[in-house]
Amino acid sequence: MTTTHTLNTPEAEIAYDLRGPLPTADGRPLLFMVGQPMTAEGFDTLASHFPDRTVVTYDPRGLGRSTRRDGRVDNTPTLQASDLHALIEALGTGPVEMFASSGGAVTALALVAAYPDDVTTLVAHEPPLMRVLPDSVAAERARAGVRDAYEASGSNAGMAAFIAMTSWQGEFTDEYFARPAPDPAAFGMPTADDGSRDSPLLSDRSWAITSYCPDVDALVEAPTRVVIAVAEESGNSLTGRSTRATADLLSQRATVFPSHHGGFLGGDSGYAGKPEAFASRLREVLDDDS
Repeated sequence: MTTTHTLNTPEAEIAYDLRGPLPTADGRPLLFMVGQPMTAEGFDTLASHFPDRTVVTYDPRGLGRSTRRDGRVDNTPTLQASDLHALIEALGTGPVEMFASSGGAVTALALVAAYPDDVTTLVAHEPPLMRVLPDSVAAERARAGVRDAYEASGSNAGMAAFIAMTSWQGEFTDEYFARPAPDPAAFGMPTADDGSRDSPLLSDRSWAITSYCPDVDALVEAPTRVVIAVAEESGNSLTGRSTRATADLLSQRATVFPSHHGGFLGGDSGYAGKPEAFASRLREVLDDDS
């Protein structure tokens, strides 16, 4: 059974879902599933493969059902980490296990660095950390190109530019920047401007996420077991490269998970991965005591 709740903090109202009993039926820690800018419903399929666990999903501050009253519109890993810390404290069951993907993985790394006693095991799946890349300046230029396309022509043009950026293999070279702007129609999208300019993915509102520099010393010193996970299909894409570079910073080899960047997503997402195989791999990693 899933129940929905709201955590009130001085700066935000955080909506979260509790899937299963509290206290947990098996005595295991709560299992958090965290994304950004993806909200809780993106984990519906993955959570369904953990019927024996109590799973917590949430909408980050200012996204989905969660509202904010801090006067800001940007998404930062440190603020989101403080919200997760407040939620873990409010639930009152002690340290949790956490699967965090994409921008959520960045937030989770910030959480462990700032609040090392909150998480026993973190599986950080494909954190898009641009500043750990050898071509970080070029990567940020490519990111700015997505923003510029979005500001100029709306979400369809912005999404086409985003797909082109995130699917590019290898470093962002002159060849990348010399290409013509991608046509939304090539990706099956309309070419008209929809008028939106507030997307957390396509605007610059989440640049603090992708520009975040992990506190390596704090992560190494934390009691948390940090597992950096890479998608088997990512290859030398932005997230594949940033994930392996992050693992290198922590003196580990990235743990391979099935499918692509959204490999845990179900068929209703429009970007289906291999959720059953993904869940099996996640369970294996969480249960690994070595």
